Formats: sequence, structure tokens, C-alpha cells
Amino acid sequence: MSGSPDNWHPATDNLHLIKMKTKKLHRDKVNIITLGCSKNMVDSEVLSGQLLANDIDVVHENKKSDHNIVVVNTCGFIDKAKEESINTILDQVELKRRGKIDKVYVTGCLSERYKNNLEAEIPEVDAYFGTMELPLILKQFEADYKTELVGERLLATPQHYAYMKISEGCNRTCSFCAIPLMRGQHVSKTMDDLVKEAEGLVKKGVKEVMLIAQELTYYGLDIYKKRMLGDLMNRLADVEGLEWIRLHYAYPSKFPLEILDVMRERDNICNYLDMPLQHAANNMLAAMKRQITREEMEELTIAIREKVPGICLRTTLIAGFPGETEDDVEELKGFLQRQRFDRVGIFTYSHEEGTSAHDLVDDVPADVKESRAQEIMEVQQEISFELNQEKVGKVFKTLIDKKEAGRYLGRTEFDSVEVDNEVVIHSAKKLPIGEFVNVKITKAYDYDLEGEVVSGE
Repeated sequence: MSGSPDNWHPATDNLHLIKMKTKKLHRDKVNIITLGCSKNMVDSEVLSGQLLANDIDVVHENKKSDHNIVVVNTCGFIDKAKEESINTILDQVELKRRGKIDKVYVTGCLSERYKNNLEAEIPEVDAYFGTMELPLILKQFEADYKTELVGERLLATPQHYAYMKISEGCNRTCSFCAIPLMRGQHVSKTMDDLVKEAEGLVKKGVKEVMLIAQELTYYGLDIYKKRMLGDLMNRLADVEGLEWIRLHYAYPSKFPLEILDVMRERDNICNYLDMPLQHAANNMLAAMKRQITREEMEELTIAIREKVPGICLRTTLIAGFPGETEDDVEELKGFLQRQRFDRVGIFTYSHEEGTSAHDLVDDVPADVKESRAQEIMEVQQEISFELNQEKVGKVFKTLIDKKEAGRYLGRTEFDSVEVDNEVVIHSAKKLPIGEFVNVKITKAYDYDLEGEVVSGE
């Protein structure tokens, strides 16, 4: 061919051009990586639902690596969570540098709180978004926010359970907590929207919903001018096909005891309450701005157990808050031994800028924080073991979550996902995932139970 260079090969070069063109025209696939709490999980599910409705392929925590865009939904709650979020962003940026993916977007609490710092330090990220900027994320995909999809989500959990966020933000002023800085003031969803969301979840096969918020008991104050959690529980309990409703993150100060009447009266509301107390020494509670004393907390736990006999009480504690002494730790341990909570989680204190506790001296060394947390959990471990032993020989309605290593793993109404007991079931007969069976407990350990399926109570 006149004027052609000697090394020109029409067949192979045309093929190369076709390959380049094909690569440019490939369909986008978005992988969402969620870090942090269940509230972040719900945000990721809502984003997934919106992308899907805009005809964009989306997956969650994709293992196949056949995606070309990543959205990292970050956590900024405490130091360890921030570190994990930053490492995840850096991992994805490295994949982008190596040409494995095309774009990296970052959203969530860390991005809300440190957007300017992140843009300066990790500029390779294509865009950063705050916690309430879903429409702006969608614009990156030339997608529209579809208001008619309110409550619609692409579940990242197994289809038989889901988290349900009933409000956003928090009006509390706990001195250690940065959540209001990242999530803003308390905003409730309407009851009608939540009932519609629950009905939609049931249609997808959901049997259990876990009600989550920064502060459940504030629900309704902003839109109905009074606390409406009890009314919401009643409305949700009426949703046909919803077999378990579980309450997470209730604040103890001015706790609305009337919600326990609803819990006791409605069969599909689990006798379970997650109520973070954070400490039991009065000087610590005052420094944490918890608006409650140890004596009031003890009265509250007695009142809760009187209203709902057999209720499972879960709490969360903080070790190593500024000024905490060995005496405070002993007081907390004594409180646990008296109250005998079914479940306890513990964090070591994280000194967060922007919180009022940041003005205090972070005077408990990291290794002391860790050893105190361990010490407290050893007390709880013994309590958990004793309480679990009491379940041996009893029969519990159990939801089968999964099959793993030849055995089934389930939960009773007293156990939430990932944070509580699992019931290990050995069964030669196939058990359907997401269904309920009656299980007789045969063995009990610190944090798990073993049992066998029985035909009746």
C-alpha cells in the first residue's frame, strides 16, 4: 500500500483498534465497599438500589473483581475505624494506579468529617462525598435520584433479615461522640414511609428487621412533636409476614418505658434491647455527659426486666475515658456483676477532635485501655457463660442464618446478627436458610450455644 510504513500489519492493527474501542465502550459495574456500622450498610443498600434503578450494574463487596468503579463507604467513628477506612481507600487507589479499575469514589462518615484533608492527602480519588450527598454521587454516573424509590434498597444482607434505619443524626451531646459532627441533627423518617419500607422488605423475603438509629427513643420528636417509637413498633408489628422486630441503640436517659408494653404485648417484637450505657462510675458518666447516674441506670434495668420478664439486655461500654481510675473500673465491674447483662460490647476510648472530651487530657495509656477492656470482658465472659448454661435443655424458636463447615448457624430472638450468640445446629436433615425451626439447646459456651432440631415446643 502506497505510503504505508514497513511494519504496518492491517489485520492485527485493526484488531487492536477494535479492542481499544471495546474497552472504552464496556458497561460500568460498580462495587460498593461498606465499612463501619449497620447504618452505613443501609446507606450502601440505598445507593445500590438507586444505581440499579438507573440501569447501572452494582455489587457489594465484589469478590470477582469484574467491576471497574469502586465506592468506598467509610467510617469515621474511632481511630481504628478511621485507619481501616484510609487503608481501604489507599488499596483501591493502588488498583486504579495499576489500571485494574477506572474510578474510585469515597463517601460516608470519614469523608463527611475530613473531606478537605482527604482531598489534599489522597488526590487520586475521583470525588469525595458527605453522608447526605447521595444525589451528588448519582450525578457522577449521570444518574437521577428517584424519589419514588424511597425505602427501596438492594440488600447486602442475606434476604431473610435487614437493617431498617428509622432516623438519621443525633441531638445528644455525649462528650466522646463525633457522630453529630458527621451525621447532623436528629431527623425521623415518617411512619408511613417506614411501614411501606417494611412491607417492601417482606415482599423480598425479609422475616426480621433490626430497627437502627443513632438514638431510637427520640423517634418522632421532630415531626410528631412527641416520642413515637411505641406507635411505630405497633404499626410495624401489624405488617404481615414480619416475624421478628429488634431494637438497637436506645439511650437510657429519660427512657420511654411505654415501649416495653408494646414489646411485651406484640409477639413479633423480640424481647431484646440494645442500650449502650458506656460506664457505671458516676464521675465518668458526668464527664461523658450521659445525663444519667449509676443509681438511675440500676433502677431502669430493674424496671425494664419487670415490664418484660426474660428480656435480653445488651449494652456497650467504654474503657479508658480521660480521668478513669482503677476505682472506676472496679465500680464498673461491680455494676456488671449486679446487673448481669446478657451481652456486652466494649470499646477503648478514642480521643476525637471536635468533641468536648477532646479538651480533656487523654491520660490513660493505650496499653492500659486495652488491659482494662480485657479485664471488664473477663467479668462479662463468666456472666455470659452462666446465663447460657441456664438455656441448656430449653427449646427456642431459631432463625437459620447459614450453613458453614457442614453445620447450620442460627439465632434465637435473644441474639442479633454478628454481635451476639450463634446457635450451632448439627442436622442430617436439610434445614432451609432463612426459615425458623425449634431447637433444643444441648450445650452452652461463653458466647455460643449448640442444639438439635425438635418437632415441637
